[in-house]
Amino acid sequence: MILGKTNIVLIGMPGSGKTTIGKKLAMKSKKEFVDTDAFIEESSGKKISDLFLVGEDYFREIESDIIKKIASRENIIISTGGGVIKREKNIKHLKENGVIFFINRPPELIIKDIKISTRPLLKNKRESVWTLYKERINLYKSYCDIEVENVDSLEKTVDKILIQCKEMGLI
Repeated sequence: MILGKTNIVLIGMPGSGKTTIGKKLAMKSKKEFVDTDAFIEESSGKKISDLFLVGEDYFREIESDIIKKIASRENIIISTGGGVIKREKNIKHLKENGVIFFINRPPELIIKDIKISTRPLLKNKRESVWTLYKERINLYKSYCDIEVENVDSLEKTVDKILIQCKEMGLI
C-alpha cells in the first residue's frame, strides 16, 4: 500500500470516462464506487444543472463539502466532477487518503462521445470542450499522481489503471 492510502481517485474533463471507468474498476477490484456528482444530486435532491443555475460558486461550495466527507472514507473508488480541481482544498482532501489518477481523454474524442447538452459548463457548444481543456489541463497534470490516457478501449484503460493500483498495493 502506498503510504497508507486506500482510495483510488479519478479526475479529468467532463466526458473523459471517469464514471464508467470507476464503475468497472469497482467491479474488478471489489471496492465500493462513489461518484461525487451523483452523491451531490442525491444529497441535495437537485440536479447538478439546477445547482449551477444558482451559480457556479454555490455548486463548488456544495462540491467541496461533499469531497471532504467522501475523501475521509477508506478503500473506495471516487469519480469526481470535472471541476473538482478548481479548488485546491478539494485535492488536498482527496490526496490525504487517495492516489489521484488523471483520466486524460483528448477533447476531440470527448466531443465525439458525449452528449454535451447534459454538461452545465459546456452549454451545447463543442468549442467549450477545447476551452475547458486548455483552462484545466495544467491543473489536472499538476494535481494527479498518475496520468492515464483514455484513448484505447474502455477495457484497456481500466486494465492500465488496475496494473498501477496492484503495483502500489491499492488492490
